[in-house]
Amino acid sequence: MAETGAVARNVVPLSDADLVLETPRLVLRPLAGDGRDLALGVRLFTDPEVVRYVCSLSSEAELAEEMPVITRRGAGGRLGIWVVTRKDTGEAIGTSILLPLPVEVDDTDWSLVVPERYPEAEIEVGYMLVRDAWGQGFATEACSRLLEFAFESTTLDEIKATTHPENAASQHVLTKCGLRHEGMRRAYDCECSGFSITRAEWERKRRAG
Repeated sequence: MAETGAVARNVVPLSDADLVLETPRLVLRPLAGDGRDLALGVRLFTDPEVVRYVCSLSSEAELAEEMPVITRRGAGGRLGIWVVTRKDTGEAIGTSILLPLPVEVDDTDWSLVVPERYPEAEIEVGYMLVRDAWGQGFATEACSRLLEFAFESTTLDEIKATTHPENAASQHVLTKCGLRHEGMRRAYDCECSGFSITRAEWERKRRAG
């Protein structure tokens, strides 16, 4: 959960440069509304295997219509969608998110994503990769970097995540990044496997190496 009240409503915006995050193999940059990022969305959301445990398929026209909404950023830029790009090839291979976790609805409530404050909602970390990028550790690398950003550059004290109960690969990524399994919970208007990590847990994991 984020801080509430007066503190939460006076968020200092981060610069564009501060929102570009790097790992040894990846660059994470904020999602843009251009054709390049629309093409990535088409690769992700028109592939039945990619969306199998996440959502229903979307058409290119539907994705283009959503771009002005899903490029919004909240809490001074700290919440939103990042594009995951390979350093060696420059290829955009997926997305990673820090966004309000929907509970009784099946998608993000974008009305909660506003520039001047943190939402009074649980914040989730998540990721989607194109199939060619599966099984190479990129999801773990991106997720770990967003957790680092969350606990170093936001006031968040806890990050949540959820998966389909049968999505063992994603659950492995989350536990490898230090999130603990909390059992079944309500999210995305269904019963999901829930995961969580607190700031204190993340700091202990970092100190332990």
